[in-house]
Amino acid sequence: MKRAELVFIPAPGMGHLVSTLQFAKRLLDREDRFSITVLVINAEFGPTNHGLVQSIAASDTRVRFIHLPQIDPPPKELFFRSVEKFVTDFIEKYRSHVKEAIINHVLSASLPLAGLVVDMFCSSMIDVAHELGVPSYVFFTANAAIFGFMLYLPTRLDQVRIEFREIDPESVIPSYVNPVPPGALPSFALNKEGGHISMANHGRKYKEADGIIINTFSELESHAVSSFFNGIIPPIYTVGPIIDLEGKTPSGDKEAKHEEIMKWLDDQPPSSVVFLCFGSLGSFGEPQLKETALGLERSGHRFLWSVRLTSQDDNLAKPTDAQNLEQILPPGFLERTRGIGMICGWAPQVEVLAHKAIGGFVSHCGWNSILESLWHGVPIATWPLYAEQQTNAFQMVRDLGLAVELKIDYRLGSSMLVMAEEIEKAVRCLMEADSEVRKRVREMSEKSREAVIEGGSSYASLGRLIEAIMANNTASARK
Repeated sequence: MKRAELVFIPAPGMGHLVSTLQFAKRLLDREDRFSITVLVINAEFGPTNHGLVQSIAASDTRVRFIHLPQIDPPPKELFFRSVEKFVTDFIEKYRSHVKEAIINHVLSASLPLAGLVVDMFCSSMIDVAHELGVPSYVFFTANAAIFGFMLYLPTRLDQVRIEFREIDPESVIPSYVNPVPPGALPSFALNKEGGHISMANHGRKYKEADGIIINTFSELESHAVSSFFNGIIPPIYTVGPIIDLEGKTPSGDKEAKHEEIMKWLDDQPPSSVVFLCFGSLGSFGEPQLKETALGLERSGHRFLWSVRLTSQDDNLAKPTDAQNLEQILPPGFLERTRGIGMICGWAPQVEVLAHKAIGGFVSHCGWNSILESLWHGVPIATWPLYAEQQTNAFQMVRDLGLAVELKIDYRLGSSMLVMAEEIEKAVRCLMEADSEVRKRVREMSEKSREAVIEGGSSYASLGRLIEAIMANNTASARK
């Protein structure tokens, strides 16, 4: 039986790394002929999930990890001006290290190199694949609609020559059902500090890959996926949902908090709790926290609220768990809601969403969080913060009818304050037992689970990808 090696190059950042490793695990579970080497880029702004790395390494001898040497990042000021350009420039500086690692640790081994699987932010590594004479595949950790938007970016840039503006009219983008208003565009589309151009360059580069692997499933994004057949692009493989169903194993203080949260949820009635959580970088200042508290209290619903504060130092703006809640929240709030609410810092999101007590999820609309909520049949109220989350919220509410609109155009760092009345209204709508959104989410939950098992659309797509990798590997070996 012919065997082959794949090299995975994930971008730094928890969401990117977790999705990449889960995909690698699924690929190995499906195909005995593969071995995988993961090149890990360590970065201050993207902590590595060492627990997941160690767990996967211990569970399968066919996967190994090579930690690339740390390098000096671009100036920190660039991070605050454009995260996308900062990350792109940072990864670009790793090209020589990636090539050297592959030559020294992969090509010198007995197994043939079948190709590189590069993160959506690592498109510069497609050139490394070309230099080594092997195929390249882009693993797109966001959704198919955003992939379509990134294909659209270079075409528009060639025609208009400038980034989008907040005063622009709605944009007709092929991968979206409805025209997209400027307030719902990804943050990078409006960025004048290099973010817009960096992402357009990624979109241009994707067309040079041998295949595009997207963490979605065709039943969820049928319009976006079908829109790709109108252009000249590499083959598309929808292999999702790829999510971490086990979650991160807590340790230290988090282990005690984990037990406290799950015990509290065990005591709540089924589908009675609204869960508020905004990702590893999601945080708010005190004025917004006060409005959120008042909105939750007025809604009358039980709640589990992950509260993170905007960092006051400049260590790449990492949020911190809130201390002294009595001083931050409205007077008497904690006492009045003691019987129906729980506030935490870190929360085990995957396990919380899977709990029978959870009836709704107020989310930042990161793609991993959306897939997790759909898998568990929990409807979302949208509160996007950064990156492409505004566009995810727009798609979920307007195109797919799978979410309740709290906000679509909110952006982290803006002066916008979401008022208590808006939060109360959205939570009440979200928690309606027989709402149309809840019914649609339950139906999509079943489809998401069917997609990844034998006979499902993503199962079949993964099979086609495996066949293509082996065929391309044979073709490149003949050169």
